[in-house]
Amino acid sequence: MQLNLERPDYTFFLRGADGRHALVNDRTLDRSFVISPESLIEDWPVVDATAMQPDDLAPLLALQPELIVLGTGPVQRFPSAAVMHACLSRGIGFEVMDNAAAARTYSVLAGEGRRVVAGFVFPPP
Repeated sequence: MQLNLERPDYTFFLRGADGRHALVNDRTLDRSFVISPESLIEDWPVVDATAMQPDDLAPLLALQPELIVLGTGPVQRFPSAAVMHACLSRGIGFEVMDNAAAARTYSVLAGEGRRVVAGFVFPPP
């Protein structure tokens, strides 16, 4: 059997994430970041999902997603209702999960060609 390495046809692909690190393309990231298939925003200042404010979504919303996936670290933690409302009131889906689940979900949606943006939250080192 012949095996071929297939790379996605977009610029930034997420290979995986956990509560402390993520692998984007061939780089390991250990600070909060935002990713879409065509954009990577490093050093997103959010370090605690429960303390997020609607303004923290600005870099994600600027990428004009149809869906935002929020990875909240090693465990699922929900931001305030105001943060969720900032997305839902614009007709943008908003899903919250731990980083590992968010990485899997983001990768599937990006692979389907969806306009997905993900934010991954990591606590300070």
